[in-house]
Amino acid sequence: MVDKNQLFGDKKLPLLVMMKRVMKYIKPVLWRFIVAFVFIIINVALDIALPLILSKVTTSLSSENIVNTTFIYLLILAIGYFALTLINQVFLYFESMILQKAGQKIIYDLRLEVFEHIENMSLDQFNLMPVGSLVTRVASYTANMSNLFTSTLVNVLRNILTIIGVYGAMLFISVDLSLLMLIFMAVVFVASFVFRLIVRKLFQKERGYISDMNTYLNENLSSMKLIQIFNQERRKEKDFNQKNKKLRNARYHVVIAFAIYRPFIQMLYIFAAALTFYYGIKHNLGGGEIVGFYLFLSRLFNPIQNLADQFNEIQKASTASERLFNLLDVQPDVLDKIDALEIDKFIGKIEFRHVYFAYEKDNYILKDVSFIVEPKTTVAFVGATGAGKTTILSLLVRNYEPQQGDIFIDDINIKNIKISSLRKSIGQMLQDVFLFSGSIKSNVTLYDESYSDDDVKNALDYVNASSFINSLDNGIYSEVIARGENYSTGQRQLLSFARTVLFKPQILILDEATASIDTETEVIIQESLQKMKNIGTMLIVAHRLSTIQHSDQIICLQNGEIVERGTHQELLKKKNYYYKLYLLQFDK
Repeated sequence: MVDKNQLFGDKKLPLLVMMKRVMKYIKPVLWRFIVAFVFIIINVALDIALPLILSKVTTSLSSENIVNTTFIYLLILAIGYFALTLINQVFLYFESMILQKAGQKIIYDLRLEVFEHIENMSLDQFNLMPVGSLVTRVASYTANMSNLFTSTLVNVLRNILTIIGVYGAMLFISVDLSLLMLIFMAVVFVASFVFRLIVRKLFQKERGYISDMNTYLNENLSSMKLIQIFNQERRKEKDFNQKNKKLRNARYHVVIAFAIYRPFIQMLYIFAAALTFYYGIKHNLGGGEIVGFYLFLSRLFNPIQNLADQFNEIQKASTASERLFNLLDVQPDVLDKIDALEIDKFIGKIEFRHVYFAYEKDNYILKDVSFIVEPKTTVAFVGATGAGKTTILSLLVRNYEPQQGDIFIDDINIKNIKISSLRKSIGQMLQDVFLFSGSIKSNVTLYDESYSDDDVKNALDYVNASSFINSLDNGIYSEVIARGENYSTGQRQLLSFARTVLFKPQILILDEATASIDTETEVIIQESLQKMKNIGTMLIVAHRLSTIQHSDQIICLQNGEIVERGTHQELLKKKNYYYKLYLLQFDK
């Protein structure tokens, strides 16, 4: 079984481990980051040069120097300032474009990897993962990491280089005054460090509440019809309000932390600026030197304050990457062997050999189940709810793995067959048919453009679905809304049959596909089933015994064990388990 805490990102990953794993995605575009780093150095150098030019202008315009200052000299300084500013913006443009392309490439690969990883999860693992939580990981968390690569890390690097470069220029202007500024810088760094620790905890809590709300919304919006039927709107509003309050309060705490930190840094800046003018005037620094030092001071405090904001983004990305990597660390329960076989076509023989299976430890749903299904035959499974009928079908397509025993198709253990090859050859028709938004054709072909209109129409004809398709204005291009709600249960089931027929499987699974349809539609579906039996081996689970009377073999399950088997007539003659089921349904 899967560790639920691990799935939801509760496992803490060391910073070095996360950095090492992030480097895996950076390596293919590392050259882009190197070029961007060069541009950053140039930008920082230009940012330092600009205040020096203004300092020169201020010095030249002072009362003692203005007489000796020529217009040409001031014009050169002005042109130089404009040129450096323009060059700086050009480098910023190219730097931004390079980083955006690199960042989007990284996130594209990461998002694809996460989605493919989720696709490979077993049903057992999906049962522990609310869909809303998975959506948050694929969409929101990858977006947070995108910001990390495209802006946050770059700005952190830029700010650090700016602090070093600017402080070096301040030392050049006045060593004593620069040393005094170290006191303010130390206070800012300590405040930023404490702020980072506080904000990390606050953001972890906030992200947890966001994930919880997304999960709640996904589950309840998907079941809105049921909520309205049972008049549960007010109760759901109350539940949502509680979650909304938790998220609001968590966000308030984040806002309060920033509301305290930012004014505190601004206050330090004002004190430092006042000290600059006081010291400069008292120690007879030139006007140009005072102006230059003041301009550098603003360039020093801004990046320090920006670093604190970027800690915010780093914490978001750190939490997001931690949760993404936790998800990627969950190994799928069902995996292909290294030397798994690619099977193009099955004959259709199926064998279960002493199979035991439990969803939870030691609570076995199947107990020593053994049977053989010959090719091109139809076998039905009957029994009470929870007897293990659907579990048998799920094990055959490797949605789960048995704890003991083996399953064979054409005398090959299915563990030795590639999962994609296995499922491609097995068509499944379930009770709950899922239709996607789109058209009838797209739902039958599952957006596989290799199938033509004629292929789709032939499949629909084969399962007797053309009668209602032809009555639609747009035929196979008629609209299907989310989940196929604009079609009846029987119509959706016929589309499911057509979808299965189109993909030409050699083994067919029918799991309670006629349980929720009316008698008239059942007659149509029964005719379709008779045709589909010619396709290959068919396994049927049904509570309606009328659906399975003509099966070649009927296997009766009770408490996870096979209690009897045979044809319909043979089992009636035994007057045992199947006979009692028959009487319950048909004895008037």
